[in-house]
Amino acid sequence: MRLTRDLAAFCAALRFEDVPPEALAFIRIGFTDCVATLAAGRYDPITQALREVVSPAPGPCDLLLGLGTASPGDAALLNATAAHALDFDDAAQKGHLSAAQVPAILAEAALRGSTGRQMATAYAAGYEAWAELIRREPDHYHNASWHPTGVFGPIAVAAACASLRGLDAERTAHALAIAASQSAGLIASFGTMTKPFHAGRAAQAGLMAARLAEIGFTGSLEALEHPKGLMRGISPKGRVDLTSPVEAGHVWKLPSGGLNVKKYPLCFAAHRSLDGMLDLLARHPIEPAEVDRIVVTISRRNKSTLRYENPRTALEAKFSMHFAMASALLAGRVGLPELDDSFLQRDDVQAMMRRVEVLPEDREDLTRPGEAPEDVVLIETLDGRRFSQAVDYVRGGPEKPLLPGELFSKFQACLAAGGLRVDARPLFDALSTIDHQEGTAELYRLATA
Repeated sequence: MRLTRDLAAFCAALRFEDVPPEALAFIRIGFTDCVATLAAGRYDPITQALREVVSPAPGPCDLLLGLGTASPGDAALLNATAAHALDFDDAAQKGHLSAAQVPAILAEAALRGSTGRQMATAYAAGYEAWAELIRREPDHYHNASWHPTGVFGPIAVAAACASLRGLDAERTAHALAIAASQSAGLIASFGTMTKPFHAGRAAQAGLMAARLAEIGFTGSLEALEHPKGLMRGISPKGRVDLTSPVEAGHVWKLPSGGLNVKKYPLCFAAHRSLDGMLDLLARHPIEPAEVDRIVVTISRRNKSTLRYENPRTALEAKFSMHFAMASALLAGRVGLPELDDSFLQRDDVQAMMRRVEVLPEDREDLTRPGEAPEDVVLIETLDGRRFSQAVDYVRGGPEKPLLPGELFSKFQACLAAGGLRVDARPLFDALSTIDHQEGTAELYRLATA
């Protein structure tokens, strides 16, 4: 088995012309949505605390969309942390791929003068590398404590940065190997300031791995598949597939796996049920005072991920189905204004959370590991009425894309939340055509104009 070498060979050989046209739509969305969430998170306490400690020296890369400059490594670290700070960034392949990749790609591209086509190719290399590793594990990393963003992010970013730097297959393999030894990220960190740091460290570590490999730094060329390597080490039950050939470049994952663009700044595990609750309330305008209880049935994995029944902080509330349901019922939405300690501590929110019950569903969708075939939301009223809604696919995913204008509305709102007083439309249009851009200079000009 040559998993490390064969995956590296794919990344090194990949050219823009090889990327399927259907994949480009998701790559463009990945850049656009990530920059939006980066903007929204640039003043978040998580980002600012990290900035204070890192104290980045001026460098060639933009820092936090106009808040100074930094070295590529520091820019990747801080920008990726900001992009994931609010948990509003897209989800794919069981993690937060764009938040780790895009800031590192933009930092490297700024340093090297890379074109938009090269940036898009790098994103594709990183996505397919991540997807290749994820597909080999039949069990759930979340149930075994591992956060895929922190574990596979460094490898995906190393693949992307190796592509940008034009490394050959041998040096790309070393980059992947170096990155594999930087894999880290615990589910126990969900609901704390450390979770966004997983994305930041992944971006920084992957970028550094590619730069080290370029000058001859070495790693084990069996780092992924070795009996003492990454894939066996993190496999929840030791059932990881280390025998099948590498599919990257032959069976593309981007066109089918795509991206799930978040409509709510919450853990993605809550989104399908939240869609169902809001649809239910739109059809049946139930008053909060009428509600006896709310019962939500979701997959066992998602229930364990949404582990806070009684969240004490807004960070914990991002991983609470109880909060999501309460907010939807009381505020009619779950947006950035609701992810606030003062809203969470309101008496009516606290009381409504106590009326929510979350049940596990052990049936698993064969095409979506870790997900139930559908999430079900049930509202029971004090006078005995019952209203239920089953949801199969989340809105914002490949199967139910956002409606025209919804992505731009989110983009505009995120820029405003981050205090970016620029015309959102030109920047949105430029990011939405990333593969047609000459480089990063115009993007940053539009972000700071």
